[in-house]
Amino acid sequence: MKSMIRYMFAGTLALGLATSCTKQLDISPEGTPTTNNFWKSELDAISGANAMYQPMDDENFYGRGYWWFINASDDMVTGRIKAEADNIKNFNRSFIGGSYTEGQWRMRYSVIKRANDVINRVPAIDMNEATKRRVIGEAYFMSGIMYFELATTYADDKAGVPIVRRDVPLDEKPIPRAANIAANWDYIESELKQASAYLPTFQQLAPADYGRPHKSAALGYLAKMYLYKKDWAKAEAYCDSLIGSGRHQLLDKFADVFTIANNWSSEYIWSAYSTSKGQGGFGSILPGVMLENKGWGKYNGWGYYMPTKELYDTYDPKDKRRAATILAPGDRFKFWGDSVTYNSLNSLSGYQFNKYMEPFTYADGVHASKNGDHPTTDLCLPLLRYAEIYLIKAEARLMQGKNADAELNALRKRTGLPNFTNATLADLKKERRLELAGEWANRHADLVRWGDAQAAYAKPLHGASGAEIWPARAFDPTRHHIWPVPQSEIDNSGGIIFQNAGWK
Repeated sequence: MKSMIRYMFAGTLALGLATSCTKQLDISPEGTPTTNNFWKSELDAISGANAMYQPMDDENFYGRGYWWFINASDDMVTGRIKAEADNIKNFNRSFIGGSYTEGQWRMRYSVIKRANDVINRVPAIDMNEATKRRVIGEAYFMSGIMYFELATTYADDKAGVPIVRRDVPLDEKPIPRAANIAANWDYIESELKQASAYLPTFQQLAPADYGRPHKSAALGYLAKMYLYKKDWAKAEAYCDSLIGSGRHQLLDKFADVFTIANNWSSEYIWSAYSTSKGQGGFGSILPGVMLENKGWGKYNGWGYYMPTKELYDTYDPKDKRRAATILAPGDRFKFWGDSVTYNSLNSLSGYQFNKYMEPFTYADGVHASKNGDHPTTDLCLPLLRYAEIYLIKAEARLMQGKNADAELNALRKRTGLPNFTNATLADLKKERRLELAGEWANRHADLVRWGDAQAAYAKPLHGASGAEIWPARAFDPTRHHIWPVPQSEIDNSGGIIFQNAGWK
């Protein structure tokens, strides 16, 4: 991935995409490569593939913007008063058209556009066959997970998200929405199966290419897609393909998962590649976004997405995951090389997520971006890890009336808690919450798909002091099960793309 970052700027220029004088590139999804001077060589193929990842440096891609949707769960609250953010959490439609989430659709379709260019153009290039297969596999993978993220955010049985035909330029005319989410599932399935056929295993990648898609990532997202689709048998089967491969294993210590040294450990499946190197770094800014606002005077933490007492109290005090996940008042931790006692100066909840704090433990912030306005770190944000594969399999088995003790106990082994015997679906839901709290795995989406969101959100949320910090909310499962389509997409399409029912 280091090589990808090194050549990304050159590759993006070669693709004829607009640039600005700032660190960030001003990307237009309609930018189309010219066939006269590009897609001729192996370097062109690699540069074209590298351009797929550039939008992920946008602070709203895997950093702040989408996390306002995840922040809707009962596990966290907005650490600072933000009207637009508050409206999102409260399912108030007045946030539609605002800045925080408006670009999610566009950014993902820009990645899809670039993936389609690779799939269309690279097969005809005379180049090393193994590299060609890897590059094409990357494109199928990126297309598949972009559609997965779009579908799980905006699509339902009434309307899917648009599927871009590869033989029609994206900017030719507005593309209508797919008939329903089932059409999206079918397309995602096809893309990820193609990816798994083309991609090498992670073990076959050179260290310079760590962070690129690999076979296990494609298989893992297939398993997760089938879970969301409620195709329990296939979800279990694809989990088994990973578990039986022998390429992955859980780390002995839960806290070790969230360390820079273990970015590419045996538990890694897929992460948002991030680095602090350069003037502003690259990748996900989530660690900095979750850091104490103003970072106790040492770094520009943004103070968002703070854990609730409800989450903290759900952990058994003996569960080793609690301290690794949440900093509570009085906890000792390292910050900027010093051992200090946690006490928030401004957090609404009085807690902080601890999972992404390791980059800030080092003296002088050597693993944090020099630009606190773009607070990337050297910790790669987990998007799908091996532990979730066990949880997906456990849920799939329980939904088929099977026993899931082996899968859940594989995770319990490192918690310090006793094993399950005849675990229930309630046990699975709790374990998924505790294992994946504060992660991209998305508790809000879990509550929605389980049908538990309305009851969960009808209860107020509390902070470390016990005081109520967020009132009960009215969640309507017939309307709020998906999020509104960005207003700019509706406007730009001339109404071809329409708003989701309930958000009009």
